[in-house]
Amino acid sequence: MSHRIALAVIGGTGVYKLANLEDVETRQVDTRFGKPSGPVRIGHLLGQRIAFMARHGEGHSVPPHQVNYRANLAALKEVGATRVLALNTVGGITERFGPRVLACPDQLIDYTWGRVSTIWDAASDGSGHGEVLHVDFGDPYTPLLRHKVIAAAHVTGVKLVESGCYGATQGPRLETKAEIARMRRDGCDLVGMTGMPEAGLARELGLDYACLAIVANWAAGCGTGEEITLAEVLSNVEAASAGLPELIGELARG
Repeated sequence: MSHRIALAVIGGTGVYKLANLEDVETRQVDTRFGKPSGPVRIGHLLGQRIAFMARHGEGHSVPPHQVNYRANLAALKEVGATRVLALNTVGGITERFGPRVLACPDQLIDYTWGRVSTIWDAASDGSGHGEVLHVDFGDPYTPLLRHKVIAAAHVTGVKLVESGCYGATQGPRLETKAEIARMRRDGCDLVGMTGMPEAGLARELGLDYACLAIVANWAAGCGTGEEITLAEVLSNVEAASAGLPELIGELARG
C-alpha cells in the first residue's frame, strides 16, 4: 500500500470517526496556528491511505465559531494531505435539499463574523508582516476535486445533488425564520456553520478542497414547522452517511 495520504476528510456534526478505517495510527500535531480540534487519525480505507479529523473534536466539544480552522487544515497538510473533503452537516432551504440528502455545493456565501479568516496574520516568522494573500475565490470549491466527488458518487451508486449554494452562518444557535428567508432570497440552498473560513483558508494553504454536505433537517420555516431536535439531526446524518465509506474510498483512488 502507498504511504502517501490519498485524501483527508474533515468530519462535521455526527461524524466523529470514519467508518471502516483500518490500521489506524494517531498523530497529535501542533501547528504554528496552535492546536487543532483533535488528533489526525490515519488509516486505510478500501486500500487507500486516508487522514481523518473531527472538526468539532471527537466528543463534539468545540463550537463552530471557536474551531481553529487554520490549525486543522495546517495539521492535515503537515501529515501530507493535498486534497481535503469536508463533511458538513447542514440544514436544507430549497426544495431539492430535504433531510437525508447529500449534496456537493459549487458556491457559498459567508455570513460569519469575527472569525480568523486568513493565514496572513500568523506569518511563519511570527512578525505578522508576511505577504498579504488575495486568493482567487470565484469558485470556492476546487472544480477538479468536485468533479471527482461527483464521479465517485456515480461509480458507487450514492445519490448526490451535484450543485448548490452553501450559506455559512455564525452559530452556534440555529437561524431565525427571517434569516433563512433572507438566505433563500440571496440564493442559498443549504445553511451550515462551518463552511467558512475553512474553504478560504484551504485555498490560501494550497489545498484542493470540496464539500460534501449532509442535510440533517429543514432550516427554520422550510419544513413542517416542528422544532429541530438533536436526535432527529443525528438520525438523519447516520442515514445519509451510509454510503460515504464507499464514496470516499473511490474518491481516494481517483
